[in-house]
Amino acid sequence: MESAPPALPHREPATEADLASVTAQLGRTPRGTRAVAHRCPCGRPDVVETTPRLADGTPFPTVFYLTCPHATAACSRLESAGLMKEMAARLAQDPELADRYREAHAHYLAVRGAIGDVPEIAGISAGGMPGRVKCLHVHLGHALAAGPGVNPFGDEVRDLVGDYWSRPCLADAGPAGAAD
Repeated sequence: MESAPPALPHREPATEADLASVTAQLGRTPRGTRAVAHRCPCGRPDVVETTPRLADGTPFPTVFYLTCPHATAACSRLESAGLMKEMAARLAQDPELADRYREAHAHYLAVRGAIGDVPEIAGISAGGMPGRVKCLHVHLGHALAAGPGVNPFGDEVRDLVGDYWSRPCLADAGPAGAAD
């Protein structure tokens, strides 16, 4: 039986309009969407909460899926610039940061566990947590959904991508703008 996920400050049910926006953002129908986990100031979803097991039975560990093409492109640029390598080096050198990152991992697992139990991915969160740093998209999605102070690398990525929503929303234009 599902239990309520830990409190998430921006979580709300996804409407048909939200799903249409996410479809336009991704250029495909989203899989396993349970809720809107965060909205950009334009009001459109930029992070959705997904089910840990897709309709076809596939385990899906990514609870917070970043959908905004501007945010996705910004994360990709940071990854290409080597930010994950720098973060991983700091993670290995800073015990306090490592503790906070483990707490982010535990939060991610708690949210997913409250949604549903999927034994195939038990103990696996996302984005490399708790020992590695990969997929900044996951970390930004987690930070936006959970709020400040939960995921230290997600908070850093949020600060680095800046006001990605200050540019015209791409929800109606589709994923072509994702390469901006």
